Amino acid sequence: MRAARQGLTPRARHTNVLDMDKSDDSDDAVLARRAADGDREAFSALLARHYDRLFAFCYRLTGTRDQAEDLTQDICAALPVKLAGFRAEARFTTWLYRVAVNAAHDARRRAASHARAARGWGDWEVNRRAAIAEAREGQSWLEAAMATLSPELRDTVALVLGEGVTQAEAAQVLRISEGTVAWRMSEVKKRLRALKEKEAEA
Repeated sequence: MRAARQGLTPRARHTNVLDMDKSDDSDDAVLARRAADGDREAFSALLARHYDRLFAFCYRLTGTRDQAEDLTQDICAALPVKLAGFRAEARFTTWLYRVAVNAAHDARRRAASHARAARGWGDWEVNRRAAIAEAREGQSWLEAAMATLSPELRDTVALVLGEGVTQAEAAQVLRISEGTVAWRMSEVKKRLRALKEKEAEA
């Protein structure tokens, strides 16, 4: 992974800050505070503890490995500064999910801007590359179905089904009501069921 090549490997050498096999929320808060104060060892330990989970979540948000690697790399690069804003008012993982969701939103806005700039002169090339990328990746049915969902629905599914957080925790990460999370999940199930029925009829 690109992150690993740039020294952001989840298997950091320095694991003596805290016992990695005994991870809990209080340990995360301690590591986050130390990392925010410039403790490189604490930052490495924090990445070692959460990198795999972060990458998996980014993969669910983006749907492709390349985009997930880019997004994870961007988050890791910005994390030392962002840690100054961690107040331990919620679990570190909840805070990290929020950082990832915001980064994904920013990436989508940049991609949309690039797409708009390409219209009128580069549509054919953009479409050609998109078709090649889609054929190369050979996404599973679920990944393809996820791609048809809006970013808001995909974010919600990535948290509730992908990460196994409760609807209350998802609401906290996404900063929406728990009722809205429940509605989104119901809408996702309805759309996926309709898609399956349509394919069965074809």
